[in-house]
Amino acid sequence: MYNGSMIVLSAGMPRAGSGWYYNLTNDLMLAHGAQDAHRVRERYRLQGILTEVNCNIGALTARRTLRVLLPAALGNRFVIKAHAAPGRLARWAIRWGWMRPTYIYRDPRDALLSAMENGQRALERGRPNAFAPYAEFEAALNFMSGYLPTWEAWMRCTQVLRVRYEDLLLDYEAEAGRLVEFLRLDPGEAQTLQIVERYRPEKGQSDQKGLHFSQGKIGRFRQKLTPEQQERMNQRLAPYLVEMGYPI
Repeated sequence: MYNGSMIVLSAGMPRAGSGWYYNLTNDLMLAHGAQDAHRVRERYRLQGILTEVNCNIGALTARRTLRVLLPAALGNRFVIKAHAAPGRLARWAIRWGWMRPTYIYRDPRDALLSAMENGQRALERGRPNAFAPYAEFEAALNFMSGYLPTWEAWMRCTQVLRVRYEDLLLDYEAEAGRLVEFLRLDPGEAQTLQIVERYRPEKGQSDQKGLHFSQGKIGRFRQKLTPEQQERMNQRLAPYLVEMGYPI
């Protein structure tokens, strides 16, 4: 039985494996006594606050944060997803243990390429999605640049479990172990081991639900984007790339 804090906030940069990491986190929590966030959403009428399949809270405003803290205060433990930076009330909730946040990020140049290609595929199929407006390079660059201050805000949060997408791909065993420890679960328990095995990256090339892979390769922007586009990205993103530890 999970007996930690009330809400696990699975936050992340768009196109950085956040859906994969959310599903891994959510399944681990559900297996150890947490409630299904979809049921919490229905019971407390949070459809306008927790949206999409992954119960994404959107902006972590005071109003939205307060609404999800209410069922938590009533004893519900559940996992929600976000791409936004923590607001003041969310930071308070994290500080006092009402929320335990994780944040996954990726080389923003690969994330940019992924967003751009996702939008292009949607337009080609005649089914525009959330990434369709970023099918062109400059729009995708502006989109991804807007999420870098969010990355910075999460890096300033001392209680967050920081995860690099590249590390999750290259050393899944260690990174999954860090998550299990962060969630205060038993790493040797059969259910834990089964779920960790289910979400291994090498299984992402299958049609398995919840892995959210398309290409997922490291440094693919170097082969797919023109030298001019790469130079444009490096100029725009350079300060963040250095801080993140990605070579320019």
